[in-house]
Amino acid sequence: MNTAEYSTRILEELGRSLGAVGPAADALADAVLGARRVYVAGAGRSGLMLRAFAMRLMHLGLTSYVVGESVTPAIGAGDLLLIGSGSGETESLCCMARRCRALGAQLAVVTTNPKSAIAALAETVVAVPAPAKDAGGTASIQPMGSLFEQTLLLLLDSTALTLMERMGLTGEQMYGRHANLE
Repeated sequence: MNTAEYSTRILEELGRSLGAVGPAADALADAVLGARRVYVAGAGRSGLMLRAFAMRLMHLGLTSYVVGESVTPAIGAGDLLLIGSGSGETESLCCMARRCRALGAQLAVVTTNPKSAIAALAETVVAVPAPAKDAGGTASIQPMGSLFEQTLLLLLDSTALTLMERMGLTGEQMYGRHANLE
């Protein structure tokens, strides 16, 4: 196969994966809109996708933070922690999820494993039909967790569009919040 053929196959996989997510994606949008502040966390490439979502939330005028940054304040009641984890079992993220719940904050997770430790703690679970990097399940031509990570990015971008519509915002209004010191 050449690069163009791989690209076509990847797009087909993404279409199937995103198409199978279902109404839980709208529940995620509800959770974000209902939160005072949104915190995001993920490890590795999943974490990068969550960072992109935090930036988009800022563009929407919502208060968002990336867990682990030095300027991230304490989480508490009324806040939402959104975790992206293919396996739903990454130990550092499990610890965050337990701490989040102990502090009275809401928890949402996007994962390939709706029976995972993190999903068991979460009020909002979005299951993505894709293989986790260390598990079998849904077949993919891509290595490791690529299909999950790509689906996560597109799902969160779709969630941003849903939020944009619900909030009555335009892209132009959002662009007014874009970084301007670069």
